[in-house]
Amino acid sequence: MRAWEGSLEAGSRPNREDLPAPPERVHRRWDRLIRLVGNDGIRRLLNSHVTIFGLGGVGSYAAEALARSAVGRMTLVDFDDVCLTNVNRQLQAFPATVGQSKAQLLAERVRAIHPEAWVDPIQAFYEASTSDALLTPRPDFVIDAIDNVTSKVLLLETCLKQGIPVISITGAGARMDPTQIRIDDLSRTKVDPLARVLRKELARRGFAAEGNVGLPVVFSEEEVRAPEVPEWDVEKGFQCICPHRADSPHACEKRRVIYGTATFMTAAFAMAAVSVVVRRLTGNPGHARV
Repeated sequence: MRAWEGSLEAGSRPNREDLPAPPERVHRRWDRLIRLVGNDGIRRLLNSHVTIFGLGGVGSYAAEALARSAVGRMTLVDFDDVCLTNVNRQLQAFPATVGQSKAQLLAERVRAIHPEAWVDPIQAFYEASTSDALLTPRPDFVIDAIDNVTSKVLLLETCLKQGIPVISITGAGARMDPTQIRIDDLSRTKVDPLARVLRKELARRGFAAEGNVGLPVVFSEEEVRAPEVPEWDVEKGFQCICPHRADSPHACEKRRVIYGTATFMTAAFAMAAVSVVVRRLTGNPGHARV
């Protein structure tokens, strides 16, 4: 473990100029990607720093896609440990990894894919008291895959005010049709209830209520599906099986509703988000509206 991993102390993680430069000769593992983004594009990716907040069903796939897209530095942030109920949709979740840090497990996976990458796994909850430390050093792009609304709004507000490029993922749960996933400015989202909440909360904080917010989001136009009730809930009532649930302020018992999820949806949301990040970092915007 590198000395700064997991630490929120000021100056605990190196700035860009403190890191070794990528090798002059680009590794042949990036051959097929170079043929897509070009030689300049691959060097931009190797020199880029992306921070992912939330390493669940969306964030874990986003980290994998960034690693396989040659991003040279990643900060991976999640306060949580793997739960058995994560296995259906999170890359680092296996029966054997239950109870282990999502951030640390995912960092190991990223390093196995991209050994030259600098990966900072941080087990922390994003909130006002941790915001400055988690956004230092300043990343080139932020992927917001947080599912806590209060934290999500704070992160988006902070990035927008500080001019940090960010893309937000809204609700990937309770849906089954990846063909209805869209990428657009927050102001142009439809159907998605979480996007509606984000628009309202950001407007209260002084961001445009109409017209472009300047925030690209990945959302779905599919209607939310009400959750089915598993047989064991009918027999015994709902029981949280998350590790350390008694110590967590975000335990399942504290949720009003638990929606169903599927890996083919969370992964699709993640791939859409990473496509925007890679296109922006390499100067290939593609989708003019975002």
